[in-house]
Amino acid sequence: MVVGIVFANSGVYADPQMAALLAQTAEANGVESLWTVEHVTIPKDYESQYPYSSSGRAPGAETSDIPDPLIWLAYVAAVTTRIKLATGILILPQRNPLVVAKEIATLDKLSAGRAIIGVGSGWLEEEFSALDVSFHDRGERLDDYISALRTIWRDGAAGASHHSSFANFDACISLPQPAGPTVPIVIGGHTKRAARRAGELGDGFFPGKGTPDELGELVDIVHESARRVGRNPDTIELTTGLPRDSDATNRLVDLGFTRFTVPPPAWDLDSLPNAMERLGQRIDDLG
Repeated sequence: MVVGIVFANSGVYADPQMAALLAQTAEANGVESLWTVEHVTIPKDYESQYPYSSSGRAPGAETSDIPDPLIWLAYVAAVTTRIKLATGILILPQRNPLVVAKEIATLDKLSAGRAIIGVGSGWLEEEFSALDVSFHDRGERLDDYISALRTIWRDGAAGASHHSSFANFDACISLPQPAGPTVPIVIGGHTKRAARRAGELGDGFFPGKGTPDELGELVDIVHESARRVGRNPDTIELTTGLPRDSDATNRLVDLGFTRFTVPPPAWDLDSLPNAMERLGQRIDDLG
């Protein structure tokens, strides 16, 4: 079992000193990974429903800094050596796959293979409109771009080609390539469609919420979907938020979850070192 920190790049952690301290103290206290969030823009007075809050509003989204996740990860990569650098999640349908493949491969190369790319379809329709990207086919676009990324990372040295209704390129050299053969792609989302996508296409699955019973149903869908397309379901890594009680945590471990995430343990410079030490103690207790 390993523990990662989510919302790592939000709010006060847009400050360079806070970002560096978070990354370094997390690494020193046994945190396995840092997970960044993304929004290019939050249009005022949006009507889309944020799926992780009963209010339908993303807490603090319109007033908090949300740095670009890949640039933030590149910054903290330079002041750390071991901690994994993850997006949780990157709204992949909003990005050009050739551009984002180059950005991710660069991050992975410079960090000696520490990148993990969590991707999702997004929920904020007004953001898609502002970017002039179709919202209603974002799921199909996400699936297609996942395939495109893997093609670029596999064939980029010789010339990668991909032809679909969403992306068309032929014999495109893209260097550098990732440090390893590829970069793990984790599917974010707590819907049945996200679970099927993880089983069919993902190296991992990261549902952002759910009770053990709800997550158990989703894990079954992940495994069934993987077997249906000839994949080994045991190779799909499972990540979710760390429950407050040990019974729920044990149930999730029994379901196959091996990574749990928590928010930063403090939000100011003075409190962070001691709070991170306490988190490290909790990680040790979890085993």
